[in-house]
Amino acid sequence: MQVRSLVLFPLAVLPAWLHAQTTPQPPEADGGALAPVVITGSSSADRRWRGSATVDVVDGRELRDGQLQINLSEGLARVPGLVIRNRENYAQDLQVSIRGYGARSTFGVRGVRLFVDGIPASAPDGSGQAANFPLGSAERIEVVRGPFSALYGASSGGAILLYTEDGGRPGEIRAGVAAGANGLWRFSTQATGQTGTTDAPGWSYTLDVGKFATDGARPQSAAHRSTANARLSRAHDGGRTTLVFNRQSAFALDPQGLSRAQFDANPEQTAPQPILFNTRKSVSQTQAGLAWDQALGNGHKVELMSYAGQRRVIQFQSIPPGNQNPVTSPGNSGGVIDLDRDYWGFNARWRLQREWNGGQLDLSAGLAGDRQTDLRRGYQNFTGPAATPTALGVLGALRRDETNRATTLDPYVRASWQKEDWTLEGGLRRVNARYVSSDTFLSNGDQSGRVKFDGYLPVVGVRWQLAPRLQAFASVGRGLETPTLNEAAYRSDGGAGLNTALNASRSTSAEIGLRGRNAAGLWNATLFDIRTRDEIVSAGTIDGRATFANGGSTKRQGLELSAEYGMGSVTLSSAYTYLRARYGSGTASIPAGNRMPGLPEHQLFAQLAWAPALVSGIGGVFTLEARHTGSVFANDANTRTTALAEKHTLLGIGARFEQTTGAWTWREFVRIDNLTDRKHVGSVIVNDGNSRFFEPGQGRSLSAGVELTRRF
Repeated sequence: MQVRSLVLFPLAVLPAWLHAQTTPQPPEADGGALAPVVITGSSSADRRWRGSATVDVVDGRELRDGQLQINLSEGLARVPGLVIRNRENYAQDLQVSIRGYGARSTFGVRGVRLFVDGIPASAPDGSGQAANFPLGSAERIEVVRGPFSALYGASSGGAILLYTEDGGRPGEIRAGVAAGANGLWRFSTQATGQTGTTDAPGWSYTLDVGKFATDGARPQSAAHRSTANARLSRAHDGGRTTLVFNRQSAFALDPQGLSRAQFDANPEQTAPQPILFNTRKSVSQTQAGLAWDQALGNGHKVELMSYAGQRRVIQFQSIPPGNQNPVTSPGNSGGVIDLDRDYWGFNARWRLQREWNGGQLDLSAGLAGDRQTDLRRGYQNFTGPAATPTALGVLGALRRDETNRATTLDPYVRASWQKEDWTLEGGLRRVNARYVSSDTFLSNGDQSGRVKFDGYLPVVGVRWQLAPRLQAFASVGRGLETPTLNEAAYRSDGGAGLNTALNASRSTSAEIGLRGRNAAGLWNATLFDIRTRDEIVSAGTIDGRATFANGGSTKRQGLELSAEYGMGSVTLSSAYTYLRARYGSGTASIPAGNRMPGLPEHQLFAQLAWAPALVSGIGGVFTLEARHTGSVFANDANTRTTALAEKHTLLGIGARFEQTTGAWTWREFVRIDNLTDRKHVGSVIVNDGNSRFFEPGQGRSLSAGVELTRRF
């Protein structure tokens, strides 16, 4: 499969490339540029075609049409360099990595920054949850890879930015319901529109409310989640004001992973420990943000953004009572996590755009700051003596009580000079991060501590227009990834207090590539190289509790290919990623040359979509897709007998239909995933201390849904 995919992919791309070079095209007002892709946050506006940054854009219809609209993994498989693995465990969220950044995460998103409408969806310490993304109202998602992602700040090996639909005229209301395997269902409704009149427009609005629930594919894996999202925006003379609100509440049982023997015997089972301790997690989060920009004249502009939020997490783990004995293990934090988080941040930027020396000059400078305060308590997950507990999976005695704070304050600059045939751009960000822990549980000693991380992140890139429909690009830069407060919260030696020995990892990355386009489609080919020292790696996960350490130097080298080509009623979309990720220097526990865990070397996505002409008033699209994932090691030791998830290929088919009558539109879909019912590992728990590495993937599954839209 690996060799075949490497051979066939260039053949699929070649027709589009040849056609792009030989077919004359009419001139365009922008000199051949694609529609602008606006990158918000701490970088300037950019164009996908003209810029040197690597940006992929997935349209909102691709995220919604024919999809359950529950997980990002449904619609982003077509992006090369991005790995999103569905754990089938909603207590731990998706496993997301970009060019290897974030693969260490045993829960949530690490090493990749998340944004919704320019407002950070990642916490100030770099942790994030993809479950917060409002897929039902998404206008598009942009995925930023490569050196320029460092300008989003520390822990930015990449960035995923969702933009919701902007309400306008005519307005519309959508309501949809979908159902799938294992008792899964989803209901959502969206409303978009604009107040005021056509001559005097007021506020544009987008509202999105949804709920989903599932019984789970395994015992102890049921979950439910409710979300509410709102976006209000209004244009004013030379500027715009945007308000964003998000609310999420979720509850999920945690089935944890399976050992190799358990997975081979029955991948649909759950180990005894999660059931015995009733492992579970509840989350509630509320966030609001405000963005305002104003043109000042003569090319000057001011952009301001602020946000604030609260997050509450209670998690029951399966740590045995014997490990929590206050006499023999005084530093143990217990088997229950109780976390209250308050956070806020801002971004203030000045920008100048004007013609200069025969080209378009774009300068910006700004200051971004964030503050996060975590009140972290730990409790025993049992009552009674540790040797003879009277109840398990309950709230017991207090074992930890501390306040952790993360503060960042980063100045940055960026410049771009764009001419007809080339673009030169660069930027610099100064990272200043401070972590402080104040211990108030003093019976085992004062474990207060502090640590700081800082560094300069420069990046420079260039684009050359080689032909009207062909261009080359290259960039190089440095990055810095700080540990999250969760990663620094627990020490691998079992002691209490902040893990102050955990350092930030520092990297140098470079990429070079070609991209082309014509009326039939787009293609892209990119080579990249990333060298990292003090790589943050998992030091082990025992009964749901993860610890982290620095694992020496690493090298990540790879190739990304993607193409989309239309031939009448047929469209072919494909994406291939080769990633060679190895430990360089190694450590006492990690031999040099070992593969980094959690990362497949090969990943391939291919989809064939056919949109035949149906009867009048009815549209239809039929799809056939394949997703190949290479083998993945689950531990640093690369143990083949117990920690290797084999490569697999999954096939899926789908059909969706649309009927419009006046102001009403019906949309329906049906799809079958894992058509051949392939037994496979959906994701891995990196360096699990109990060797229960494997989270089984879904077997053959049927899903269907319907949506009704009314325009007004």
